[in-house]
Amino acid sequence: MESTRQKKVSRLIQKEIAGIFLRKGNEYAPGKMISITRVRISPDLSFAKIYLSIFPSTDNSHVLQVVQDHTPKIRFDLGHQVRSQLRIVPDIAFFIDDSLDYIDNIDRLLKA
Repeated sequence: MESTRQKKVSRLIQKEIAGIFLRKGNEYAPGKMISITRVRISPDLSFAKIYLSIFPSTDNSHVLQVVQDHTPKIRFDLGHQVRSQLRIVPDIAFFIDDSLDYIDNIDRLLKA
């Protein structure tokens, strides 16, 4: 169960990382749209798992690898955005959120 503080920090990180991808998304994945679907943060607010949805969903692993390679720069940009709200900028890790592909697969199976 997440605390109120965890939820607030998760929303803040989600909003700011989404802004970073909006401004610099073409550097990481030209021709693709990257959106943040969920942010999970540890109870001590030191580590955040960020789940990405990539459209179109072809070659997701390559895009994820590029984003993971740029994690220090993204964390630096995040630190500049939230420096007045957070004392410590959490370490971040990116993961693919494949829930939309899973839902699409279930729909396709049900229609067959």
